Amino acid sequence: MNFVEENILKKIQANFFYGLYISIIICVSGQTNKLFAQKIEVGAGLGAFNYKGDISPSFKFRFFKPGGSLFFRYNPSQALSLRAEVAAGLIGAEDRFSKDPVQVQRNLSFRTRITEASAVAEYNFLDYQEKRFAINWTPYVFGGLGISKFKPDVVTDNYKTSSLVLPYGVGIKYQIKRPWNIGLEYGTRKTFSDYYDNLGGDPKSTVQLEQGDPSKKDTYYYIRLSISYTFYRIVCP
Repeated sequence: MNFVEENILKKIQANFFYGLYISIIICVSGQTNKLFAQKIEVGAGLGAFNYKGDISPSFKFRFFKPGGSLFFRYNPSQALSLRAEVAAGLIGAEDRFSKDPVQVQRNLSFRTRITEASAVAEYNFLDYQEKRFAINWTPYVFGGLGISKFKPDVVTDNYKTSSLVLPYGVGIKYQIKRPWNIGLEYGTRKTFSDYYDNLGGDPKSTVQLEQGDPSKKDTYYYIRLSISYTFYRIVCP
């Protein structure tokens, strides 16, 4: 083998090993990204809000109002999911549907727009994820912390229109066909405000019927049907 041929062979070998090295790096990076990507899920939900407070002291189905949300879910394990969500919708109620004659005489009503941002942890009762061909579903419970911004259509006093909320509830999720999932969830939002219905315990009001009960804060609920997409990567051969 002459000098020229030897140099050509060395270049071929060098290029081969360099290409192999790059391929291995890309493959390993792809596997790492794949493992991380399988834990990421994004989705959207449509549903309805409801309310309990001074104008509706008990839960009433007739007061459901439309709502929707977008969420990001991170699944660090089969049992635990972490979710960030932004939701928006309406709540409202009317005294005239009450069985209490005092409320009927008061005859107040309200409609309030709500925007909420929350972060919750979900506990999955069954193993969820990493089941490519098996039936994959689980019921779960969730709880966390959020902030709610609300805007009644009619504002009769100068009060703070935001509140911390404690979201908690139950749900069920099902992988219909990888990577698509559907879910049904029902949650309660405990608030720290009595003004979602524009009727707080205002001592300045001289009309008793226009005062709320300051010892009971307003509560609202959100039920939704969701669809989500889990990110997967192709395995590097």
